[in-house]
Amino acid sequence: MKTHKAKRVEITIEAIMQSRLTEALTKAGVTGFSVLPVRGGSGRSGAWVRAGEIGRASGMVQVICIIRPERLDALLEAAFAVVDRHIGVVSIVDCEVLRAERF
Repeated sequence: MKTHKAKRVEITIEAIMQSRLTEALTKAGVTGFSVLPVRGGSGRSGAWVRAGEIGRASGMVQVICIIRPERLDALLEAAFAVVDRHIGVVSIVDCEVLRAERF
């Protein structure tokens, strides 16, 4: 089966910033993404868990986008404009997709 090169971008950010991030991605031409809750983790500030938190202000989400390589720079500029001033991590992974016309 023929596969096509793509980029998977994972952006972990404070849940309260989710709509700002997804709006910025949409304006940058990103046509699809998934948003997942982050249940917990550990970083520079130590370990944390989502359990027991009240409201979404202190939680984290992960926004996942799969795009064509030539669209990566526009996505990163839009994401960094939001993530730069907040807690967040952006990672980029090479991947392959089966239906390139969807990305």
